[in-house]
This record gives sequence, C-alpha cells and structure tokens, in this order.
Amino acid sequence: MRDRQCLTMLDPIQEKSGAIVVVLVYFATLCGDVFWTASILVALGTSLSVIVNIPLSIAIVSSSAATIFYTMFGQMISVAYTDIVQLIFIIFGLGLTLPFILTNQNVGSVAASSDVWIGQFDPSITSPWIDLFIAMIFGTIPWQAYFQRVLSVRSGRQAQLLSVAGAFSALILAIPSVVIGAVAVSANWSNTTLGASPMALNQSSMTLPYVLHEFTPNWVAILGLGAISAAVMSSMDSSILGSSSMFTNNIYKKIIRKKAQDTETLWVQTVSIFCVGTLATLVSLFVPIVYGLFVLAADIVFVIVLPQLFCAVFFKKTNVYGAIPGFLVGTLLRIGAGEVLLDWQPFIEYPMYSKDDGQQFPFRSFAMVISLITIVTLSLTADLVRQYLCRKTQNNKYHVSEAGTREDPNITNGYSSSHPLMSFSRS
Repeated sequence: MRDRQCLTMLDPIQEKSGAIVVVLVYFATLCGDVFWTASILVALGTSLSVIVNIPLSIAIVSSSAATIFYTMFGQMISVAYTDIVQLIFIIFGLGLTLPFILTNQNVGSVAASSDVWIGQFDPSITSPWIDLFIAMIFGTIPWQAYFQRVLSVRSGRQAQLLSVAGAFSALILAIPSVVIGAVAVSANWSNTTLGASPMALNQSSMTLPYVLHEFTPNWVAILGLGAISAAVMSSMDSSILGSSSMFTNNIYKKIIRKKAQDTETLWVQTVSIFCVGTLATLVSLFVPIVYGLFVLAADIVFVIVLPQLFCAVFFKKTNVYGAIPGFLVGTLLRIGAGEVLLDWQPFIEYPMYSKDDGQQFPFRSFAMVISLITIVTLSLTADLVRQYLCRKTQNNKYHVSEAGTREDPNITNGYSSSHPLMSFSRS
C-alpha cells in the first residue's frame, strides 16, 4: 500500500468498490475508533480518581480536551512529536515503578505465586479461545492509527521495518503491566486501605492504579499515572486523527466535494477531529458499557473491514457487487451471535451453543471467512456476467451499408454504456 502511495487504508477499497462501500466501511471503522477511544478515556479517568482523587468526569473531559486541542491544530506533526514524548513517559514512568512495587513489604514472591497469576487453561473454552486469538491477531491490522504511520514513511521497505519494530516494542512495553498484575495476585492486601485485593472486590479493572497507589510512594505513583496518561493521550490522538483523515480524504474530498481546495479540506479535517473527539468523550461519560461496545466494534472491524481491505489489495477483480453483500453478510453473522457484555441475546445459535455457556463456536472467524468468500464469489460472478455481456453486445453490432457504418447508439466500442455492470468495467 505504501508503494501504491495510498493515503489511508480506505484508498484501495474506494478504488475497487466505490463510494457506497467506502461509506459503509468507514462507519465500521469509526465505531471502532470512537469506542476504543472512549474505553481508554474511562481507564484514565478511573486511574486519576484512585491516585489523585479527581472526579471521573473531570479527568475524562480535561484529558480529552487537551488531546483534541493539540491534534486539531498540529494534526500529524503534533501527533508524531507528542508521541515521542509520551513514549518516553511510558518507558520511564512504568519502568520506575517496578523496583518500588517489587520491594514493598506487602508484596510476596511473584515467582512463588506463578501458578495463580498464570492460571490454567480450561479445555472447554478451546474453541472460543482460538477464535479470540485469531481475531486479536488479524483484527488489529485494519486500523487507520497504524496505517497513517506506515503510509507516511519514505518507502515500502521502511514501512515494513517500522511495522516489525513496532510489534516487538509493544511486546516489551507490555512487560511492566504483566508484572504489576502478577504483583497484585502475590501481595497481601489486608494491610492496605482496601482491605482486600481488587480481584476479591470485583474491581480487577482497577488493579493497575490500586497497585501504584498502595505499594509505591506518592511521587512514584504520580509518575506512573503520567505514563498511563501518556499512553491514553497517544492512543486517542492517533485514533481521532485517523478517523478524521479517512472522512476528509475518502468521504468529503472524493464523494461530497471533489473540487475542494487544500484550505477547505484542512478546515474540514480540523472540524472532524473535534467532532470525533467530542463524540468519544460523550460516549465515555454517558455509556456505562463502553468496554462491551468496544469489543463489538473490534469484532466488526475484524469481520467486515479486514475482508474488504484484503480483497481490495490482493484480489484484482473485487467490485461493488461482491463488496456490499460481503459487508451485509459479515455484519449479520456477527451481530446475530449476540454479545454477553452488552446483554444482547443471539438470534443465530451456532453449533455448540448453550444458554449457560453462550456461543462456543468460533463465530468471529466463521463470519470473517464467509464475508471474504462472499466478496470473492460474487465479484467473480459479476465479472463473468460483465464479460458475457461484452461479448454479446459485440456480436449484436450491425452495419447499415458497406460504405458507412451505423452502430446502435447505446453501444460504444463494443460495450453497452447503459448496462449497470459496465460501470465498474470502465473504472
């Protein structure tokens, strides 16, 4: 995609499938970005409320406002430079907390309790686990926050190197969080202000801020909070910039206003950054099941966006006649499976379904594969029909006399200009 000089991940889809499909896919990616941003804003707000006793709403609004402000006016440049500072905060902030946490008198041996925090694998959840494993690997590819970085480097080779380096760096940066989780299991929480572990109090999502608050000095906890804030703001600015870039480039400039000047598109992107950021903030404030919405949105990205992007990049005969049914089939199969976190009851009961355990069938991967097959099959079928009609119209051309030739006015160069299947053949 970098060698083809794409600006967003929707460019190949728009080239192959047209405006309608791009709008549908953009809506799916927008849901993913908004719900993801809202979920991490809630995570930051809860951390601030625990460590520095700031009300949740104030923490969310202030963090969101700062991120929206510098992203609106600096856009990709501000995001790139602030990401450097934020990355430093993440590395040193969380890294500095580890020695204080591990040497705290209330923390036992992490190695001795490894059987507890590593856990055991339940064979009965093998199928759902593999399904989530596949979805998390391949579903994290079609996100504009990733593509806006790799598509802005100098060459395709640099894009490849950046992707590999980013993957291993993310793995390394996850180590402090894993250690903190292991500490939470090994620690003696009876001597803390909580009196019991966050897991025992059904507050496992608050483990990180509680460990920082209870087992480190205040100044170290604040540095750790700075690392969390940096991670959230870095993710948020990339997310809202990605959604606004796709809207400006693929929706506004190529569909709504094809003759828009650079100044106009710059203002449109600025306004869209504000709108996307504000929408994510409102969702984080007023939707109590943000994580459930994000899980559903992430699944939709995996089921819908990934097949569309894959076919647009690697399957030359992809067209709108396969893309739209593929979108609809994938959406129906995923939503039909229901969502436990949202208390959505399924209206499609896949094999191995039970009322107690829910969907045990790998419905995410199944829906993605069916969506992919639908796109390929119907695109090939439409292409074959187009070729048949082309040959038929060529054979039906007629001549009035040998001196001059008069062709059917609806036929141009052997193609029927009035037939709907001819629209994508010329493009």
